[in-house]
Amino acid sequence: MQQQEMSHQMMGYDRTSAMFSPDGRLLQVEYAKEAVKQGSTAIGLVCKEGVLLVADKRVVDKLIVADSVEKIFQLDDHIGATATGFVMDARVLLEKAQVIVQQHRITYGVPMDVISLVKEICDIKQFFTQYGGARPFGVSVIIAGVDESPVLYVTDPTGIFFEYKATAIGEGEVEVKQILNKEYKEGISIDEGLKLAMNALKKVLGKDFDVRRIDGAYIKSDEKKFVRIDRKKMRV
Repeated sequence: MQQQEMSHQMMGYDRTSAMFSPDGRLLQVEYAKEAVKQGSTAIGLVCKEGVLLVADKRVVDKLIVADSVEKIFQLDDHIGATATGFVMDARVLLEKAQVIVQQHRITYGVPMDVISLVKEICDIKQFFTQYGGARPFGVSVIIAGVDESPVLYVTDPTGIFFEYKATAIGEGEVEVKQILNKEYKEGISIDEGLKLAMNALKKVLGKDFDVRRIDGAYIKSDEKKFVRIDRKKMRV
C-alpha cells in the first residue's frame, strides 16, 4: 500500500484535489483527513438538558495567554462548534458560518435550524474537493445546537456529515470513542457529561493534561443560549 501511494505521488495524482488516482481516490482529500487526525482532541455530547462541547486547546507554551486561544466557537445563540485539524481553516469556515446564521435570521426573522447550517458548511467543504487551484479544508467540525431537541453533527474534510449522540475528533479520537462507547448513556446530565469528557481527556493526554488548556461550552434546551463553562467547574 505504501509503495502504491508513493507511485501515485510520483505520477502527480496528489497535486490537485480535482484529479482521481487510477484506483478512484482523491489523495489531497485523504491528506486533509490525515491532518485532522493530528489535531487536538475535541468531544461533543448530547445530554438530557442540551448539548455539550469540550476541547483541548493544546497550549504548550507557558508564555501564551491561554484565554486568547479559541477552540470552541459560538455560531448563534443556540449553536456552537469546535474543530480540529488546521485551526486557521476552522476560523475562516466558522466565521463564514456565523455570517450565514446572521443572514438567515435577518432574512426570515427566525433562527436557523442546525441541520441547514451543517449542510451549508458541508457544501462549502465539498466545493473545495472538486475544483483545481484550491485545496480541501483540513479540518473536521463538531456542530452542536438545539432546535426542538439537542443535536450533534460532525463534518469532515470531504463535505460529508453524520449525526451523533456522542463523539470525538482529533488525535485522541479512537481512545475517547472507546471510553464513550463504554460509559456514555442516553439521558446523561450536562454535569455528568462534563465529568465524562474531562476524564476521557485526562486519560488521553496523560501527564500533559492541564485544566487551563481545556475549553468547554454547553447549550441547554430550555434556554437555547450558548454558555462557556467556567474553568473551576472543569476540575476532576
